[in-house]
Amino acid sequence: MREFKIIVEEHPDGFVAYPIGLQGVVVGQGDTYEAALANIKSAIRFHMETFGEEVLDIDPPLLKAHIEEAAV
Repeated sequence: MREFKIIVEEHPDGFVAYPIGLQGVVVGQGDTYEAALANIKSAIRFHMETFGEEVLDIDPPLLKAHIEEAAV
């Protein structure tokens, strides 16, 4: 079992989730936070089964992620 850092965004029409530190594009969604989280876990499993464990080979590995706001 692997640990992933997952971003969960809340939008007016539901939630969108995606992992960081994983090769490729993997996105999940749901009407609730819990549904989006369950959906992204399933999507990550499918991604790894389809493309192999190589999608985990990120160099350097992601240690932390921060979300900041910036006015531009």
